[in-house]
Amino acid sequence: MGKVKQDHDEIIEKMKAMLAVMKYGSITLIIQDGKVIQLEKNEKVRLK
Repeated sequence: MGKVKQDHDEIIEKMKAMLAVMKYGSITLIIQDGKVIQLEKNEKVRLK
């Protein structure tokens, strides 16, 4: 179970880093066989 917790902590830290620099957009988790295998960040830039 320690490896699973470590993987979850790593995913959460990567998501926090993505969120810290985003103003508008989305983060998508790609799941395969019940595990997160990829994070995708789509960032929107608003023009005034």
